[in-house]
Amino acid sequence: MKRNKNIGSNFEDFLKEEGIQEEVEVSAIKSIIARCIKEHMKKNAITQTDMAKKLKTSRSGLVRLLDPENYSVTLLTLNRAASVIGKKVNINLVSDEKISKQ
Repeated sequence: MKRNKNIGSNFEDFLKEEGIQEEVEVSAIKSIIARCIKEHMKKNAITQTDMAKKLKTSRSGLVRLLDPENYSVTLLTLNRAASVIGKKVNINLVSDEKISKQ
């Protein structure tokens, strides 16, 4: 009987093996941020133009912020966006147990 080499590994290990873990994690974070902002805009009937003004950016800057595949968001923009939707940014650097054990 042929044994499945993937049994026992986890999704994180798979992403690392494929060399895409960082990209997938960043994409997930950016998608969550974009979704929160879009939901706030919809709930409060805020147009893109009005939201851009609140963020002190251009409408195209807001479009980039809302684009889950555009990862080039500054901390300043992220902080402004969080403030506008009644949130705070909380960034933590945590140890990767697998790296620290090596």
